[in-house]
Amino acid sequence: MQREELTKEICQNLIKEAIQTLPYSYTPYSHFKVAAALLAKSGTVYTGCNIENASYTPTNCAERTAFFKAVSEGDSHFDAIAIVGGKEGKVEEFCPPCGVCRQVMAEFCNPKEFFIILARSPEEFQIYSLEEILPFGFSPEHLK
Repeated sequence: MQREELTKEICQNLIKEAIQTLPYSYTPYSHFKVAAALLAKSGTVYTGCNIENASYTPTNCAERTAFFKAVSEGDSHFDAIAIVGGKEGKVEEFCPPCGVCRQVMAEFCNPKEFFIILARSPEEFQIYSLEEILPFGFSPEHLK
């Protein structure tokens, strides 16, 4: 997908799906809820939320939940992801993906053609390419 193909309507629909997923977030420790809506090239949208664990290390981010759900269902080519989050599920600031999630994105996505939509609401959002938020990312191409 090219940036100009990522219309306002597509972004807003993904953001709305992410916001609707926020209540499913399991965050009894940090109380910082995050949700994501991942658009596959097939047109299917996979949602995910963060799932914490008392041991912290097994905690899984919303973005990785969405990616792993999609891949486990046979979809592994993606165009964009919308991410929302905030303390107690109140979305006030932009919520960028952590480094591990960025690395998972690099596994499956073209860094120039995959877009991350950070949103405060369906009306207020920013769009970045994976390349912009993960310069010099390590990808499967490095292992060839």
